[in-house]
Amino acid sequence: MLFETQDEAEWRAHLRGLHAGEERIDWAMTRIDTLCGRLTQPTTYRLSLFVPGAAGDPDRDHPDH
Repeated sequence: MLFETQDEAEWRAHLRGLHAGEERIDWAMTRIDTLCGRLTQPTTYRLSLFVPGAAGDPDRDHPDH
């Protein structure tokens, strides 16, 4: 996971900074999740990178996991 927050303004500022910054991110390999909050849980915003599985990874060999 690259970044996680429950503050929407902080989330938007972080994404703007990534787009404007010199560090390059392969956006095709990113995952953006918005975990919707309920009465007991606040909404959470999460930015992650996909990590390709290694050959012979047991979790990939069994799709029912």
